[in-house]
Amino acid sequence: MDKILIEGGRSLQGEIKISGAKNGALPIIAATLLCPGTHTIYNVPELRDIRTILQLLVTLGATWERIDKHTLKINSDNITEYEASYELVKTMRASVLVLGPLLSRLGRARVSLPGGCAIGARPIDFHMQGLQKLGAQIELEQGYVDAKVFGGLRGNTIYFDIPSVTGTENMLMAAVLAEGTTIIKNAAKEPEIANLIDMLSGMGAKIEGRDTDRLIVQGVKSLKPAEIAIIPDRIETGTLLIAVGAAGGDVTLTNCNPAHLPSLFEKLRNCGIYLEAGERSIRVIRSGPLKNIDIKTMPYPGFPTDLQAQIMALMTMTEGLSVIHENIFENRFMHVAELRRMGADIMVDGGKAIVKGLGKLDGAQVMATDLRASASLVIAGLAARGLTEISRVYHLDRGYDDLVGKLSAVGAKIWREPGK
Repeated sequence: MDKILIEGGRSLQGEIKISGAKNGALPIIAATLLCPGTHTIYNVPELRDIRTILQLLVTLGATWERIDKHTLKINSDNITEYEASYELVKTMRASVLVLGPLLSRLGRARVSLPGGCAIGARPIDFHMQGLQKLGAQIELEQGYVDAKVFGGLRGNTIYFDIPSVTGTENMLMAAVLAEGTTIIKNAAKEPEIANLIDMLSGMGAKIEGRDTDRLIVQGVKSLKPAEIAIIPDRIETGTLLIAVGAAGGDVTLTNCNPAHLPSLFEKLRNCGIYLEAGERSIRVIRSGPLKNIDIKTMPYPGFPTDLQAQIMALMTMTEGLSVIHENIFENRFMHVAELRRMGADIMVDGGKAIVKGLGKLDGAQVMATDLRASASLVIAGLAARGLTEISRVYHLDRGYDDLVGKLSAVGAKIWREPGK
């Protein structure tokens, strides 16, 4: 397996273009299953998770082609299969997003249960309960969710106890062709959901409440293919802002949306990092010492759990005590042990991590445990003295489009080597 090596301590200078959002592209690709025809999707990142969901669509009868590096055309004329096998779902939990559109179009869906993952259980109870409210009959057998509907889905009111991003997306894709009106209460409000709503609206769906926690879907009898551009990846944007904060420097990020990161902006500014937001760009400068900060991960627009590991790496470079409360996933501190190998002083107590900023890290051999933990170790390596070697970096390929190349272009001494 490949590894990433970093010689830290170098200031970053220059410009980086942000890629399309992984978490925006995956549900939109799944939505192409809803109706026959050829859909066009722009600003698609080159990621392992994208390749996986495209492979899944092919097993269901779809075909696809890349028009250019970041443009996909997907044809869903011949969707006849309804099973998403364990062999594919086990590699990417977002595969569960085909459940809603398959049930909506074919009246049947058989999708493998994703199982556990490194950062927590992520149950799909919300998905199953919501689909049952719309009239689906669901059985769990041999590790699969087997969903059927007779006579078509029917609108209803669905309430989420906790806002669920993929749950909201699945309910939207199931409800657009259901008879009558569906109301989704306490829906997730992430920008990626708004991106999906724009796609569905372009297909002819009738959805009210975009950007709110109450979505109203008036079912329609049919949909048509659509064109859509994937929004910029706010997690990649945040990761790179934090990276410049940790390593120091002056970098401008382009093709991004500053409005998607309100909580991160506040915390970075409190930390002593200068941010200048344009309409589609962000300039980030860090030249002086860093101040300690506290964060609590929350559903959007709160602080993203997907940036918790990265900002912990930044906290190790501050002066004083910083506290992280992780409120989304129960096991998202697996990167702590690796940061300690680099000299970090971090104490974990349940869902709380206390970071004593020492203002320095030392390069070491470390191992990535999940996607965002991988990014935190890259950030730590950029700030550390000496050489950092990160193994199991295949996690990084799931969610970051050429992160090594982008950091190299702004002065980082970072490279990738094949493992033994």
